[in-house]
Amino acid sequence: MSKSSSRSPTLVMALLATVLAVRMPAQTPPTSLVIEGGTLIDGNGGTPVLEAVIVITGNKIASVSRKGQLSYPPNAQVIKAGGKFILPGLWDSHGYGTWFLNDMYLNHGVTSIVDNGLGGELSLVHREAVNRGKIPGPRYVTSVGNFSTDPSYSTGYEPTLFHDRVPKSPAEATELTRGFINAGADFIFFSDGALPVNIIEAIVDEAKQTNVPVVLEGVGPTLTLDKGIELGVTQMTHSAGIARAIAKDPSKWNNELDLYADMDDAKAQALIRRLMEKKITLTPNFLNAAPGLPKEWPRFQEEIRELFSDPDILAYFPEVTDVGRIRVTALGLLHSPPAPSLEPAVLERRRQGYLNMMRFHRMYVDAGWKVTAGGNTNVTKAAGLVLHQELEVFVEGGFTPMQAIQAATKWSAETFHMQDRLGTIEAGKLADLLIVNADPLQDIRNTQKIESIVFNGKVIDRAYHPWPSDPFMDIGNFSWGNPPVESLDWVVALKNATMHSEGGGAGARTAGIPNPLVSPQPAIETITPTLVTEGSPTTTLVIKGFNFVRRMQVFFGGKSVPYRHVSPTELNLTLDETLLRTPGKFDIVIKSPGPIATPEWGNGTSNAAHLLVSFK
Repeated sequence: MSKSSSRSPTLVMALLATVLAVRMPAQTPPTSLVIEGGTLIDGNGGTPVLEAVIVITGNKIASVSRKGQLSYPPNAQVIKAGGKFILPGLWDSHGYGTWFLNDMYLNHGVTSIVDNGLGGELSLVHREAVNRGKIPGPRYVTSVGNFSTDPSYSTGYEPTLFHDRVPKSPAEATELTRGFINAGADFIFFSDGALPVNIIEAIVDEAKQTNVPVVLEGVGPTLTLDKGIELGVTQMTHSAGIARAIAKDPSKWNNELDLYADMDDAKAQALIRRLMEKKITLTPNFLNAAPGLPKEWPRFQEEIRELFSDPDILAYFPEVTDVGRIRVTALGLLHSPPAPSLEPAVLERRRQGYLNMMRFHRMYVDAGWKVTAGGNTNVTKAAGLVLHQELEVFVEGGFTPMQAIQAATKWSAETFHMQDRLGTIEAGKLADLLIVNADPLQDIRNTQKIESIVFNGKVIDRAYHPWPSDPFMDIGNFSWGNPPVESLDWVVALKNATMHSEGGGAGARTAGIPNPLVSPQPAIETITPTLVTEGSPTTTLVIKGFNFVRRMQVFFGGKSVPYRHVSPTELNLTLDETLLRTPGKFDIVIKSPGPIATPEWGNGTSNAAHLLVSFK
């Protein structure tokens, strides 16, 4: 046997592959995407375009034409959409803290979501990660924080970008509003209507100076419906205050549907004129206001049950702590019909209220202004699916399917001043769109018959990725706000209770670093900085609090790390660059040695602080 014939098959194949690699040019990945054929419903409300051709280059729509009118870019990926229907990516324009349900949104064609002030600094980190393709997820439109009167968020330790702010003066209100806007907030959000009028006016004035939308969640004693109209807020979620304003006898009822049942058409028309004059968008949240009353409610429940029968989706709702309870809620507790104990007359009145609620909003659109679709989506809802169900209710209430589509596309983008980038399928806009297998103008349910979804210029795989797909999500603490320092109300209470008592608190007031036999319960008040970037060099954090003692340990992401005592109320925490190589949200806690002087306040482990490490 010759030497040449003794070569192994593996070696021969390797040599052949090398020769072919030299002779054959490398395959260049497609740089353009073409959607060919299909009927285009571009979101503008006009006649659909037959045999449309959409050319996408990078993440933007390069051109929109008809089949045969232009040649395709070389090496383009072509999607044959003949017999199908193309529409803009959908918006859920009213939600809270659902950044980790990325796949649930995208796989239902929801490519943009609005978060009403629950993410704080995390909102910005998440938004940039999604927009730059680091993690999957819909575009994130966020107010970062919100303005409220909740006293639990008024401890004095809240940072500028804390999720709930309670300004004490117009000057502080202006400063906080400017802080949100300068950080990149897409809009300013009021979660209630009880702040002093001069503070409300300062917030709205600052937002308007920079053309940032203002959203009102609920009316109150000072930020009434009339005041909101006077100020010209941009959007009213839950159509706040409208039911009472148009009732014949508003003093007779407290329930929103009872008020709508008592609707006075003359009052309704007068209110519509006032709202339209200020170009205020309404977001009614029909499903949230009238559970059990939509005619397709039993099917909606079945769709929710079917969705949550998928183990890949259930992985987003682990059966631990609060998340487990949320899984139960999402599976039906919030989606049950009206209480069977309601008297028939009450139930019938509320059905009429539901019909009148839908009729009022249809009147508003017919008069010439905008209503947007939102699921009031939070972690107890079927994210993504709930928007499709809301669109069905729009049509049940007399909206045309085209109006329902615009309520979840063009009108939402316009409300948040993003119409130059999103909301319709036009040249120059970001390439977010979906292809469905049947005509949604014939049956709005066809928005769920999705064939393909293009997000940011790429066809997504529509899989449910292993949970979590977001490194900033923490299953042990996904709670509202994800603040840099948790449990600040507990911190204030602990300080008041122990810093003025003997024992551990007294030791914490000494000039030196105490080393007591019985340790006080430690607490963290502030952390600086709260955000660094992936790949940062060794970084020192300044942590302030109280009851810091000599033998305590500091943990970062569960690992003990070195620190330097500055005083009983301050320490410097040094984080080696090796700890900052991975993006994510990392817990910081202090543990004091036992025994603990005040076990009723804790076991010696402080409240948690968090450091965000953003993507490079």
